[in-house]
Amino acid sequence: MKKIPILIVDDRKENLLTLENLLDQPELELVRAESGNEALAKVFDYEFALILMDVQMPVMDGYETAELMRGSTRSKSIPIIFVTAARMDREHMFKGYDSGAVDYLFKPLEPHILRSKVNVFLELHRQRQQLEEKTRELDAKILELEVLQKELEEKNVKLEVLSSLDGLTGLFNRRYFDDNLKKEWKQAMRTGASLSLLIIDIDHFKNFNDHYGHLEGDDCLRKVAQALYEALLRPIDIVARYGGEEFTAILPNTDLDGAVLVAKRMMKNVAELNVPHPASPVAGRVTVSIGATTMVPSMEQRATSLLDYADKALYEAKETGRNALRVRLAV
Repeated sequence: MKKIPILIVDDRKENLLTLENLLDQPELELVRAESGNEALAKVFDYEFALILMDVQMPVMDGYETAELMRGSTRSKSIPIIFVTAARMDREHMFKGYDSGAVDYLFKPLEPHILRSKVNVFLELHRQRQQLEEKTRELDAKILELEVLQKELEEKNVKLEVLSSLDGLTGLFNRRYFDDNLKKEWKQAMRTGASLSLLIIDIDHFKNFNDHYGHLEGDDCLRKVAQALYEALLRPIDIVARYGGEEFTAILPNTDLDGAVLVAKRMMKNVAELNVPHPASPVAGRVTVSIGATTMVPSMEQRATSLLDYADKALYEAKETGRNALRVRLAV
């Protein structure tokens, strides 16, 4: 067990020896200082539980030494008991307390009184150490909880991101699309900006699956999804998998001409994939049909109106032979 250090300060060796004999306990480490200056140096080497200091010393007396100790952040909280041979008047007693003393002992020392007073401060020291240890443990627990909280927040962010993505293509999923459409609709309504929507359908995808099987079909969906994503040039635009072989794109602050440009880029990107599709009556490779629409949102309309118009435009693209782009103006 680590010993508890106590500093004893007296300019006379016989007085130091007396204190050492009276406080001879296995748990204590008694450190000597024969002057005020030496005592000030010792407090930087030890974390004392208590200081027993003679008042009357040459060069620097106990009062001045105590005042200097109180001025240091390292030693200001160490309790100091003055040990003096003289019975003091009230003025000198108060001077001692003002300089930082917590108690007095008078020579000749009464062993029982000395040990009783020392034991009181030793117990306070033990309690303070226990409190400091508990505080360190609590701080460690708080730090651990903060780390766990941060990890949990990061995992929640990842889960939130994952919950918004389509597991097959990596694009946003239908739930995210629905939420984003409502958000962008409200934003456009506030600013009076145009909001465009595209619905994209892979032509004759059922035939592709029947011909190649579902594994090749999934690979085709991933390639088309990437081609659609790369057609978007702004971070505010999103493309999502709407379901099956259908995809949607939300284009904020975009008029119909801008929507048509994005749709044409998408069709070009998909065509350049050159994914064979011998079961398609449209072309020998995978193609898409796109329906586009643009609106300036108002209180009289709903966000789903965009979907209705874009869906009608997509229907026209399919009816006119597929591998086509059609637009439907809002009325």
